[in-house]
Amino acid sequence: MKRISAITLGVLVLASCSQTKTGSENNCEACNADSVATEAVGSFKVCDFDNFKLHIYLTDDEMADASFIVEGQDSLVTLEQPLFTANASEYDAYLAGLNKPVAARIADFHLGNTGADTIIMPAGMPEVVKGPQYSGMMSHFAEVYGDKIVALPTGYAVEMDFDNAFTEAGVPFTFLKGASNDFPGANILIGGDVVYSHWAPAKAHVNNLYASDMAGVDARIAELEQILGTGATLYVGGHGAPATADDVRFRIGYLNKVKELRASQPDAASFVTALEEAYPGLPGEEGVKAFAEAIYAE
Repeated sequence: MKRISAITLGVLVLASCSQTKTGSENNCEACNADSVATEAVGSFKVCDFDNFKLHIYLTDDEMADASFIVEGQDSLVTLEQPLFTANASEYDAYLAGLNKPVAARIADFHLGNTGADTIIMPAGMPEVVKGPQYSGMMSHFAEVYGDKIVALPTGYAVEMDFDNAFTEAGVPFTFLKGASNDFPGANILIGGDVVYSHWAPAKAHVNNLYASDMAGVDARIAELEQILGTGATLYVGGHGAPATADDVRFRIGYLNKVKELRASQPDAASFVTALEEAYPGLPGEEGVKAFAEAIYAE
């Protein structure tokens, strides 16, 4: 079912890349070229599936955002377009260089440079982005970053129900319920091969934005088990680099270790020591203390 509501709130060198499948995993290679433009802000990767390509744009912005383009045979779908103006210009130039019309624009968790174009959102998200928590967040970004970020979208939003497949650019999309401790956005199954989530399941420590209490840890485990059950081979997120099913399994094990240590350690400091000893050298240690303090504040 569709519902429509109003939302009121560089130089590139292109090259062809492919994805190599090994068993059930995928290796998504960076797009490389003989020369790299010095004006480049972010970087692109391209993954080639049977009936579509996924172009992944890692913005390298202050929030480590990622944006995407799904390329069908005759047209394109944008997903989570960039928020920062420098990235938006780079993304739009790359998009134009693909020389295909845009069939649809999907905004899941992140509003971006979609302007007056109609966007597709998961059911319920248009009201959320107009609500105090989300609009307050965007107002804060505007205060901090000023004209470094794009104007908010002014087009209409088409709401798509969860668990009902729809097709754009010849590629099937299904919105699956995201984690219950996050905005009510979707984990999006794309072409049966890719899952997009708010956070890519990196082999790294989590922070208190990802989960701020033990109920949130349980919600994230349920989410990870859900997306792993899709049988997808590539897992991408609005924050973070592309990941594999092995990364998803690692994150599930890591969060179960968090639960084990939360039950066995008497305080946040002991928890931090135990978790870092369990995963020596794991990236993201700078966020472990705040995460521990959050889950011990319950």
